[in-house]
Amino acid sequence: MAGERQDVNVVLTATVTFLALIIGFSFSMAVSHYDQRKQYEEGEASAIGTEYSRASLLPAADAAQIRETLLLYLDERIRFYETRDALQLQQIAASTSRLESELWSAASGAGEKSSSPVTALSVSGMNDVVTSEGHTRAAWSNRLPLVAWALMAVIALYSNFLFGLGSHHSRLFVFVLLPFAVSIAFFLIADIDNPRRGLIRVPPQNLLSLSESLRSQ
Repeated sequence: MAGERQDVNVVLTATVTFLALIIGFSFSMAVSHYDQRKQYEEGEASAIGTEYSRASLLPAADAAQIRETLLLYLDERIRFYETRDALQLQQIAASTSRLESELWSAASGAGEKSSSPVTALSVSGMNDVVTSEGHTRAAWSNRLPLVAWALMAVIALYSNFLFGLGSHHSRLFVFVLLPFAVSIAFFLIADIDNPRRGLIRVPPQNLLSLSESLRSQ
């Protein structure tokens, strides 16, 4: 009996170690996705701010139209980061696509009027604005695969089963310790990896700062 219990403890140690490695790897992936979303938010603010400044190189009428549309576009990007409602998110996506079309038409129209290097610089900046939004959208869709969650769940259940099988204690709190610790780890990973509904979110602080700065000018 003692030999069997010792064998169970060996398997339990190996299984819990494997579970810890998978949880650590998944947590690292979730944090990496979070950092990537923060970087793209900063990149969006930089691209919009740069294009707003470059618009001054265009003719006055084109510059005024582009700047006005960029401010509306900036508001939509802030709403994208702050909303939790799926219906509002669809409306934001449609509005963002429409404003991108208007911005690109205005920039390309100015480029057709004048093919100077200065105009080309402004058109290139508009491309950066649109590209940065696409990168953000892709980053927010990048989540931990369901296979990884399923693997962690199976190994966690197996570890808890072995823990109960090889435990020398009969007190209830002893059997709760491992499931509680694993549950906290799962919750933290899921929260970080869910950019829309989690408690840990990516605030549009750079976009908000940019909006305040542009409107104060």
